[in-house]
Amino acid sequence: MNTLRRLCTRLIAVILLLPVGAAVAQQPCAELPVCDAALGLPKTTLDTYPEPNVFPLPIDDSVLYDRIYRTIKGGSAIHDVPGGNVIETLGPGFSYVTVNGFAGDWAEIDEGKWVPNTALTEDVLISRFSGVKLPDDPLPYPTAWVMRHLRASEQPGGDASENNPFMYRYTLVTLYTYVEVDGKRWYQIGENQWVHQFDVAKIAPITRPAEVDTVKWVSVDLYEQTLVAYEGEKPVFSTLVSSGLEKWPTNEGLFHVYLRFPRTTMSGAYQQEDFYFLQEVPWTMYFDDDIALHGTYWHDGFGYRHSHGCVNLSITDAKWLYDWSADETDYSVPNDPGMAVYVFSSGQYD
Repeated sequence: MNTLRRLCTRLIAVILLLPVGAAVAQQPCAELPVCDAALGLPKTTLDTYPEPNVFPLPIDDSVLYDRIYRTIKGGSAIHDVPGGNVIETLGPGFSYVTVNGFAGDWAEIDEGKWVPNTALTEDVLISRFSGVKLPDDPLPYPTAWVMRHLRASEQPGGDASENNPFMYRYTLVTLYTYVEVDGKRWYQIGENQWVHQFDVAKIAPITRPAEVDTVKWVSVDLYEQTLVAYEGEKPVFSTLVSSGLEKWPTNEGLFHVYLRFPRTTMSGAYQQEDFYFLQEVPWTMYFDDDIALHGTYWHDGFGYRHSHGCVNLSITDAKWLYDWSADETDYSVPNDPGMAVYVFSSGQYD
């Protein structure tokens, strides 16, 4: 018994002394000497890294709320002055505008363009989600965001347990190890706490592809719906994104930012069922024809596909990325490539 205890203690020490960059969390529980298939890693191991060592970007309300955003319901005639002549018509579809100001029962949505207040919804609820800066040293275990409100199961494949704390969507967790049940991973995120792989989106930096030719670059994982920003080989930031829906996929491959706008209007599918019109889309960086990285004020669905092909980010994250990458391109130099954008899939999106 004493010999067995000494052996177990030595095995625990080996686990705890693994280098910081070791891919411990990507190993299944069955390959870790002190991991039990039903219980996972022991509390003594979990306590050595109790919470993710990442740093969420601060929220700046002056950036989030510097515009009055509204939805136009079912389309509207646009007038040159309040109650004046109709100069154009915005048809039904997915339309969001920014209001410059109000005059009685009218709202100015652009210079010399007015719509009745009755055509507008109330305030748009802007996402307060933000990504995280990464530490200088590699994370010992991957960090992930919880993708829905939930309570973890007490064992792999189990039901939600009232014994576990309630977690809100976007909660940051550590993925210590995993067990497969019916071909899907269940990640251990704490003592007697397990979540299905579909309930988390993890930060998973990749090795710099040989074809990436800029110092600052980003990878976009269409499976995890995450973005990682790098300086050379070093990951410095990560966040959740929303890429193109199945009908309008975001293309995989290596691209470069070729055009940047702090604000720009986007529209498409004119006179079609999926028509959209989006005023003043913030912090936009085009990288693949009309596909861009950009801020998003019209939804809070980050971590799931949502777009017509663009890579949606929260306003906070888009501004950080826009500012951070500003010095990567010298537009006075002909053919100087903008920041590299590497789009790939680490799995089959379901």
